Amino acid sequence: MAASLVECVVEFKTLDGDVAKVVPRGDGHARTLSDVLVSDASVAYTFVAPAFFLLLFLVAYPFALSVWFSLSDARVGDAGGFIGLDNFQRLLTSSIFLQTLQNSIVFTALALGLKTVFGMVLALLLFRITRFKRLVRGAVLLPFIVPTALSTLVWWWMFEPLYSVVNWTLRALHVVNHDIPWLPDPYLAMFSVILVNTWRGLPFFAITLLAGLVAIPRELYEAAESDGAGPIGRFWHVTVPLVKPVLAVVILFSTIFTLVGGGLRPAPGGPQVDDL
Repeated sequence: MAASLVECVVEFKTLDGDVAKVVPRGDGHARTLSDVLVSDASVAYTFVAPAFFLLLFLVAYPFALSVWFSLSDARVGDAGGFIGLDNFQRLLTSSIFLQTLQNSIVFTALALGLKTVFGMVLALLLFRITRFKRLVRGAVLLPFIVPTALSTLVWWWMFEPLYSVVNWTLRALHVVNHDIPWLPDPYLAMFSVILVNTWRGLPFFAITLLAGLVAIPRELYEAAESDGAGPIGRFWHVTVPLVKPVLAVVILFSTIFTLVGGGLRPAPGGPQVDDL
């Protein structure tokens, strides 16, 4: 009597030439359920349907509606009609819009550059910390988790012209002998909002880049060091190339967050749009 094992099915051949198959207990039911889940297209559509409708009604429909509004003269209570690219033409000839666009580009570019540089520096420092590293990494996240309304009020109070704690500190250290108009001055106001945005977005850069640094194998640094590469050489030829994918994703998300959530608005006692 010969026996062969094929896909967990045992075949027994008798002396008369008959073949008997024995299926292990439980395998038949498991295989049947697996075949149903894999081959039945209706089950797949059932699992995909909730996510599909969620994207359809919360993403696709609002996007299509916003495109229609941009091409029409619709107003509140009035459906309006199709007017083509007239809205875009009016925007491109508006001095307020062009000035706002320029302010947003300058604000985003400078804030993004500062967050990239200081985020990499902070990530390298966190990577080298060995004592109390969990406590330090948790403390670094504080600016990112503080409610926006609370941090806005605190920073506004710090730069407020009359009771500015920044001016008081600078005068106490004999750095300046007069109050600095942080918010009324257009250029200082731009500097102030860039500083606040950098402070808030720095933990996002640092922690994400730290995750990329931890994933780099130590053998690569040892091989570079054995080839004579110094700290700067190891940073440019090992760290930067391997962190580039993570850095690209962080820069992309930060650009979106900065443009959407960091727009410049007139503040009480601060410059208006035309002044910036």
